[in-house]
Amino acid sequence: GDEIGYWKAKRAATDTMAETRPLVTVYGADGAATGASVPLPGVFAAPIRPDVVRSVHTNIAKNARQAYAVMMKAGHQTSAESWGTGRAVSRIPRVQGGGTQRSGQGAFGNMCRSGRMFAPTKVWRKWHRKVNLNERRYAVASAIAASACPPLVMARGHRIDEVPELPLVVDSSVDSLAKTKDAVKLLAALGAQADTDKCADSKKLRAGKGKMRNRRYVGRKGPLLVHAGAEQLPRAMRNLPGVDLCHVDRLNLLLLAPGGHCGRFVVWTSDAFAKLDAIYGTAGSAALKKDYVLPRACMENADLARLINSDEIQSVVRAAEEDTQRPKAPKKNPLKNLEAMLALNPYQQVVRDNEMKAQKTKKPKYAKQDKARRAASTAFYNAARLEGEVTL
Repeated sequence: GDEIGYWKAKRAATDTMAETRPLVTVYGADGAATGASVPLPGVFAAPIRPDVVRSVHTNIAKNARQAYAVMMKAGHQTSAESWGTGRAVSRIPRVQGGGTQRSGQGAFGNMCRSGRMFAPTKVWRKWHRKVNLNERRYAVASAIAASACPPLVMARGHRIDEVPELPLVVDSSVDSLAKTKDAVKLLAALGAQADTDKCADSKKLRAGKGKMRNRRYVGRKGPLLVHAGAEQLPRAMRNLPGVDLCHVDRLNLLLLAPGGHCGRFVVWTSDAFAKLDAIYGTAGSAALKKDYVLPRACMENADLARLINSDEIQSVVRAAEEDTQRPKAPKKNPLKNLEAMLALNPYQQVVRDNEMKAQKTKKPKYAKQDKARRAASTAFYNAARLEGEVTL
């Protein structure tokens, strides 16, 4: 409670009316502005988090699945037993009996004809997924905020070139429309006809076995019309391909972000639009959600370059230093270059001096030969050979 009150006061102190409460024009059923305007609800200032939307959508989309499995006895409704070893055949179980080609055929295994599948599916698989309540609310708030961003709406594939404004708010008098032709005129007047025509033209046969399972056709998604309890309007809109309706009290992420992609083209009735503040709150907790505070972005201004280059920051940061680094010389081998070795190991000079000193004091392995003595020895040898005392 104290923490929520702190954030409520902090947000009220930092937000201004011009920043968070711009006005949105209300359009009539004829597509012309009625002259009325409504303030933009606070939920449209929520951070847009495609990662949260995608993960929540992936999980909650699994909660409508029905269990399926193969029959428990499938592939095992025969008497089969292995022949064992020693008969030069594999040890797979084989159908017993004789008098038919079925006898002796392999059975039970997933590699066998008429055998069971590998790891037969079971109905007690974990089909559904629990998603945290706050995560679901975060994803819905992000999807609502993304629906007011024209680049995201166009990136999702919607044709909104003729739409006058996003978010698009229409007067609540359209709740009384009961005919489909009137609904078509309404969408055309609001500039949404191109998007509905795209959906009608995209109807195609589904690829795969879904054609046999009551999912024969596929098509694109068009506008989502959010109302606050219209009784006749759903009858008028329900037969238009790609057009969905949703009550503002039951906003569904599967409709706000089909396929997990943010930016659906949403048309709001004025009553539903005005109720968003009560559902999601503005600066503090929401009236219809206990202790719920809208998520806030980590950065109020995401233009980081503009922040860094602003006068306020540049006036207190030190100037950038120039790169005065000299060009690096080629790397030298310390084992061959004494200077490189001394830079790594200064003690190497002491080791080298000790080695030189030890080398000078070391006794030679062989005595130094006397040249005069060697000449005398050679002369004696030659004289002895001439006198015949030495034979070769």
